[in-house]
Amino acid sequence: MSLATILDRWRRGLFGSWLNGAVTLLTLAFLAAVLPPLLRWLVLDATWAGSAADCRAASGACWAFVVAKLNFILYAFYPPAFHWRPALAVALLLGLLAVTAWPRLWGRWLVLPWLAVPAASWWLMSGNGLGTPVPSNQWGGLPVTLLVAIVCFALALPLAVLLALGRQSRMGGLRTLSVAFIEFMRATPMVAILYVAMLILPMMIPGGQLVDKLARAMILVTLFWSAYVAEVIRGGLQAIPRGQYEAAAALGLGYWRSAALVILPQALRLVIPGLVNLAIGFFLATSLLAVIGIFDLLNAAKTAAVDPNWLGFYEESYLVAATLYFVVCIVGSRYSLWLEHRLSRSRRS
Repeated sequence: MSLATILDRWRRGLFGSWLNGAVTLLTLAFLAAVLPPLLRWLVLDATWAGSAADCRAASGACWAFVVAKLNFILYAFYPPAFHWRPALAVALLLGLLAVTAWPRLWGRWLVLPWLAVPAASWWLMSGNGLGTPVPSNQWGGLPVTLLVAIVCFALALPLAVLLALGRQSRMGGLRTLSVAFIEFMRATPMVAILYVAMLILPMMIPGGQLVDKLARAMILVTLFWSAYVAEVIRGGLQAIPRGQYEAAAALGLGYWRSAALVILPQALRLVIPGLVNLAIGFFLATSLLAVIGIFDLLNAAKTAAVDPNWLGFYEESYLVAATLYFVVCIVGSRYSLWLEHRLSRSRRS
């Protein structure tokens, strides 16, 4: 593509009509009013090193606070001497996502790393067998956010498949139970689900046994997310032509073999981009764990700013957390667009 073609496309996009031109000019005026003071606050007047007193004497951002509290924002109350454990857990979880993201590597063998990596991450965080155990109430920050998002979504997916099949079933009782579960979960706020995990679930466990708070939250979050994933998968099932069901029946395949070998592979392939978008939303929703006292990334960022030695630097703390959320989400959204284009191209070919 030549430079002239690129410039002409930009011209038509920005000033191709009077409405486009007006929006472009208003956007430029807004950026001209906002960017200079923002740049001064972020860079020119910022304090890059020193104490809290130095930051309060300046008018810009206090990046010295970020340098001092970055480990707390990332790992919360996890003992500093063992920060290598959550760092390694984050590396394993991100590596699992990177391997899974490449379509050429998709296959049944991925089930093994999806079982092993979360289990290894939990083992690393707990420290059992590594010398000094660390209870889950000291976990926090980015490792907890990733662990909850990845484990809950991975557990919700097979449950969602069963719910979607149940909602499509001809068995009235099974269909009614599936519909009731899905609609109840979708009609209940996630905050209420978390409070159930915190307050109600312990009273339902016989013998008064104490279940880890993080584990309780992950169980209920998995059930909650499975209802949303089930509806996405049901959309894929409804998109499969009726002739595919009839062809499977003509081959003599029973219901479960037909679903496993013919219907579900096609349906899941259709909804993979939608599942990626849903996973991004679920990743952002992990910030609600703060309401039950779990120190996810956002809650750790908020707590870092109430340190008496660095009191009040909420903007910088939240900016770090927002940047981490933004990086994960923009990478996920671009991947979703790339994957949708790749899958649609493979279907056309």
